[in-house]
Amino acid sequence: MDLRLSGRTAVVTGASRGIGLAIAELLTREGVQVVGAARTITPELKAASVEAVAADLSVPGEATRVIDAAIARCGGVDILVNNVGAGDPDRLALGGFLETTDDQWQDLFNLNLYSAVWACRAALPSLLDRKGAIVNVSSINARLPSTGPVGYSEAKAALVAFSKRLSEEFGSQGVRVNSVSPGPTGTGLWRDPHGFGGKVAASFGASHADFLAALPESFGITTGRLVEPDEVAALIAFLASPVAASVLGVDAVIDGGLTKST
Repeated sequence: MDLRLSGRTAVVTGASRGIGLAIAELLTREGVQVVGAARTITPELKAASVEAVAADLSVPGEATRVIDAAIARCGGVDILVNNVGAGDPDRLALGGFLETTDDQWQDLFNLNLYSAVWACRAALPSLLDRKGAIVNVSSINARLPSTGPVGYSEAKAALVAFSKRLSEEFGSQGVRVNSVSPGPTGTGLWRDPHGFGGKVAASFGASHADFLAALPESFGITTGRLVEPDEVAALIAFLASPVAASVLGVDAVIDGGLTKST
């Protein structure tokens, strides 16, 4: 299918690895000029973008700097993918609500919600001019709050509501806004033994390998496997494309059948 994306410009945040890198690579193959932002610029991101911007999107002002760099390099923004999220595994506590500090709440909301608020605010003038599209990457945790880390599910739920609000306000002006909510995805977050998955495995006294092998069944994933980053990227590319011209204000779930209710 021709997504009719060639010649457009996209800003992708959290683009150095995982879902973000898969998005940058797919959009580049579709002929999009990608400006990728991440705290750490990897060789893979450099290869998948016309410009890679080192930025901590959880810090006020950084999103504006990224959008300004994209406009300076490419003349405007047609697509904004707010993918940056999750959190630093070393700073995420797995305890309950009463054990969770204000710092964790603030960190998770800055990274998973406010980074998108700031990026949208900076990009919308150009998106309105170009009749562009925004895709915000949320999580099934927005619908199915987990036991931890406290603050993550809440921030992602707010991101879905924020996406719907923008869709209602700017849809009639030609800017489509949607969100995508992946289930457990085969990125470093789960597969890296030193990442969040390794931390969860350790909390259960299990090896990382055993934890990963049991994860699909324990989570009730119908397909029996994790979602892959390129599958999420394909959905995002479709939603960002003119092919999806009548799709706006939706939260598209891609979780291998984990969510059992509509």
